[in-house]
Amino acid sequence: MKKFIEEFKAFALRGNVMDMAIGVLIAGAFSGIITSLTDNFINPIISMIMSGATYTAEDISGFASNFIGSVINFFITALILFCLLKAVNKLMSIGHKEEAPAAPTTKTCPYCKSEIDIEATRCPHCTSELQ
Repeated sequence: MKKFIEEFKAFALRGNVMDMAIGVLIAGAFSGIITSLTDNFINPIISMIMSGATYTAEDISGFASNFIGSVINFFITALILFCLLKAVNKLMSIGHKEEAPAAPTTKTCPYCKSEIDIEATRCPHCTSELQ
């Protein structure tokens, strides 16, 4: 059972699975903006053109405030998801050691500036003897 939980944790917290989940949630929040834009701006304009509906300044301010509320909800959702993702990434990095940089395997020839093997005693490009 412990191995199953470890495998599920590795699957669920992989980068591409988390990115996909975040994308789905952001798309859902963005659909709220599109719905609000349609309901509060496009449909009233169409109904005003087609049926001659009239709107008061109070109606128009209500439409605008609903749309602004949807935009604010989107940004709040995005901020919360960003903070959650940063927290998950920080939790995942706890206990992981930084890998030491690998020892260099090449060096530069001081004469022709070509890249050569670190153990070479003679440059294969200009045939100079190296120290």
